[in-house]
Amino acid sequence: MHIVVPMKQTVDLVEELELNDDGTDVEREYLKFISNEWDEQALEEALLIKEASPGTTVTVVGLDEVDVDQTLFAALAKGADRAIKLGGDFEEGISSHQRASILAQVIEGLSADLILIGVQSPEDLDGQTGVLLAGTLDLPHVSVAIGVEPHEGGVKVSQEFGAGVVHEIAVDGPAVIGVQAARQAPRYVAISRIRQAMQAGGLEEQEAPEAAAAGSGLTIRRLFAPEAASQAEMLGGDADDVAARLAQIIADRGLVKA
Repeated sequence: MHIVVPMKQTVDLVEELELNDDGTDVEREYLKFISNEWDEQALEEALLIKEASPGTTVTVVGLDEVDVDQTLFAALAKGADRAIKLGGDFEEGISSHQRASILAQVIEGLSADLILIGVQSPEDLDGQTGVLLAGTLDLPHVSVAIGVEPHEGGVKVSQEFGAGVVHEIAVDGPAVIGVQAARQAPRYVAISRIRQAMQAGGLEEQEAPEAAAAGSGLTIRRLFAPEAASQAEMLGGDADDVAARLAQIIADRGLVKA
């Protein structure tokens, strides 16, 4: 079985975000970018399948976005067999429709038996890439998967519904699976192993094909930062003063009866 896992870079949400001058996007120049957490779940599930099924190979594919080399080499260090970086001008971001179009053209040439992709990314606005990718490739699609296991020549996909009910689907042949969570937490890989992967090379580079889809038709006219509101009151004085003020605040809000 050959599994392909598309990987995407997203803004590290622990960073302080600022808007660009025209207010249509975040200012990307000084931001840190990391691998999309749901794509990491998809990669982990692919590696679990590989470990359970001798002869299975895993290929990761990523567009040439900020710091994508680190993500792809980390995937190799974790156990992926092949990593492909698609060159192009993607630093300002592209729509999910364009991403799906590019990935579909590349995956068609990889003879994939299974495509595992993160179910979403934090900034998705115009559709989930996995759904769009499946439609472009004309392949079956299952979303919000919490487990993908080998099963009778295909795979068994588990989905969790409300009240903890788990639904299982048998999928034969090539398919796209949107992974919500792997069966175990994504494995940790030491920086030393990533550096070893970098020194060994193995990162294949090719030019990304032209996106057949122009986009979703969604236009961002303006973004606005949340309005700051001062809600904190710093209490000064000695312990008695602070205690008295706290008691007054609690009483004023009707939380206790005087």
